[in-house]
Amino acid sequence: MRVVSFGEIMLRLAPEGYLRFMQEPRFQATFGGGEANVAVSLAAFGADAAFVTRLPANDIAEACVRELRGLGVDTAGIVRGGGRMGIYYLEKGASVRPSKVIYDRAHSAIAEASREDFDWDAVFDGADWFHFSGITPALSESAAEITLDAVRAAKRARVTVSCDLNYRKNLWSPARACEVMTSLMPYVDVCIGNEEDAEKVFGIKPDGNNVTGGKLNKAGYEQVAARLTDKFGFEKVACTLRESISASDNIWGAMIYSDGAAYYSRSYPVHIVDRVGGGDSFSAGLIYALGEGMEDKAALEFAVAASALKHTVEGDFNRVTLDEVKRLAGGDASGRVQR
Repeated sequence: MRVVSFGEIMLRLAPEGYLRFMQEPRFQATFGGGEANVAVSLAAFGADAAFVTRLPANDIAEACVRELRGLGVDTAGIVRGGGRMGIYYLEKGASVRPSKVIYDRAHSAIAEASREDFDWDAVFDGADWFHFSGITPALSESAAEITLDAVRAAKRARVTVSCDLNYRKNLWSPARACEVMTSLMPYVDVCIGNEEDAEKVFGIKPDGNNVTGGKLNKAGYEQVAARLTDKFGFEKVACTLRESISASDNIWGAMIYSDGAAYYSRSYPVHIVDRVGGGDSFSAGLIYALGEGMEDKAALEFAVAASALKHTVEGDFNRVTLDEVKRLAGGDASGRVQR
């Protein structure tokens, strides 16, 4: 299975461990970004994963491309241009102190890309699946236009399209998100979101939910999925279900809705090492499992296991193997030393 993802990859700068921004003069430099995280996960599972973006022609961007290549991602679709790579700063939270993210991505290479930079018909030659998130069209007017070009080309090529709604309030308003994402959704087959995305983007929310209190009304998600499906004609809607006990401990699960039926995964109590990329690892797991022909319930269990493992891995990328995910999805959550 060949999967193409499109979006922004950034330089991630973070103090070591759980130190705060003002405590540590030295920040660790790694790379990450929603759609790139998906590509890395898929490559680790053995899929033919390609990542498309625009990066400047400088040494930092070259280091990023080499990192992706080293992790098995096809980078042939990355075009060069622009003056800078986006940056985000991460301060990891603990216990009752939440994590903080500061973006420095204005005027990045991908935000200033033009529609002429990408030959989508060539990109989708031989592809089976295309993935993007709501972050990408939020970057700029031109990024939204390029994303629309991409999904239209994917449909011409008979490629399955998935989208993680991934609303980011620091990038655009709910009104603008609704306008742009509504234009993209008719091309999407599999829609992925969390407890806030559908509400912020489309004004659709489950009854009886209390996100900050950490309580979820699971049945309410079936209402949301059904309304999304009725509105846009999705084949499947997947919702991640995060019960937040604290910044350090969550209960993690998900639901998938298809053909009027909803399936819920088992729930994992996770002690968090790094939660960034958790949703991306779920998307990757779902894409891989569905692409391999798994039934909805089995695909959901695989995706949730993959993302539960990601919460234990430092950095944006989910550096776990296919066997590790299968073992956890199969019920081995003991954490015993593997000898």
